[in-house]
Amino acid sequence: MKRRGFVLAAGALATGGAALAAWRLWPEQGFWNPCLARLPRHLAEHELVRAAWDGIDPPQVWDAHAHLVGTGDSASGIVVNPRMESLLDPAQYARRLFFLNAGCAHDAPGSVDRAYVERMHNLIDAMRPGVKLLLFAFDRAYGEDGRPDAERTSFYVPDAYARDTARAHPQYFEWAASVHPYRADCIEALEQARRDGARAVKWLPAAMGMDPASPRCDRFYAAIAKLGLPLITHAGLERAVVGTDSQDFGNPLRLRRALEAGVRVVVAHCASMGQDRDLDKGEGGPLVDSFELFARMMDEPRWQGRLFGDVSAMTQINRAGPALARTLERDDWHARLLNGSDYPLPGVMPIFSVDYLVTLGLVERTAATVLKEIRAHNPLLFDFVLKRHLRSNGKGFPKEVFETRAFFELRS
Repeated sequence: MKRRGFVLAAGALATGGAALAAWRLWPEQGFWNPCLARLPRHLAEHELVRAAWDGIDPPQVWDAHAHLVGTGDSASGIVVNPRMESLLDPAQYARRLFFLNAGCAHDAPGSVDRAYVERMHNLIDAMRPGVKLLLFAFDRAYGEDGRPDAERTSFYVPDAYARDTARAHPQYFEWAASVHPYRADCIEALEQARRDGARAVKWLPAAMGMDPASPRCDRFYAAIAKLGLPLITHAGLERAVVGTDSQDFGNPLRLRRALEAGVRVVVAHCASMGQDRDLDKGEGGPLVDSFELFARMMDEPRWQGRLFGDVSAMTQINRAGPALARTLERDDWHARLLNGSDYPLPGVMPIFSVDYLVTLGLVERTAATVLKEIRAHNPLLFDFVLKRHLRSNGKGFPKEVFETRAFFELRS
């Protein structure tokens, strides 16, 4: 195997790899995103695509989970940890290659930031007029002393870059800030983000080194609740980004402190991977599936109107299965679910398998070939069409899961 193929294979395993039951299908579409251009007419006008848009109002469709990726080769201010550029750390190196290739910016030396944004333009142009992506900034890791921790920061995407990208292309993008609660200036940063038009705040606790249940977050929670901004935060096992590696910080139950403070919390991926301690049975409680803890909280009446989930990444082979099927079937949750693509991850070829979803009974076999063709040209459209056609026991995601704009404009 060539070095590039070996590194990418290692990266796939580092991000969860193939689910055990699906290993024979991996990698279904190879390791490398072909980055094909304009969607062929036979795909753009395919019945599967037309049916996916049926009943949908495109201007209400805001993809609620999309990452800004780059190398900082423009005035973006993006900082990438040197470990991600060194073969001495193959897992980190592979992640960087995966993300850049998924965003079709891997062959643009000196202009990666620009190429990544232009690729997103092209993909959205193949959707429907009015569709937008909510672009995430990504704050540094911080220590208990409230100082940035460069060593444990995988990458940094400034709020200003996310803001300026959205302002420069308002027909394509909205943006979400990322503010670490341990920062001395976290209140000022939140207020500035709100003034600058941020629609939400993004956290990844395990990578950023923040404990959502810590009293250190209280002033942040009071401020974000007052400002009316939702908090989109990862929960469950995190493998896509390596940082402080404090996986316990991803326990969904640790988010109750934010909910009690009145914060609208969106649990990314519905905590659909990994296990966490059942803290309701004490600090030494048994390990249970993170998704079960999320489900427990969703079923607690006191969190109606405050606790939500996004369904980004739930169709990946390391997440698809019982959690995805239950989320489809829980139609009492659907009004509290938001769709996001987790872009650029739909373009990371080894971590998806349409055939695996077919074997699970979630996708019709007749749709598989077309879905794969779409993905090779447009991972964003693939993600949307795939999710619109998912079914479990006859139930699927209604259009309201995809029409997320009202959620982010609720208190704007």
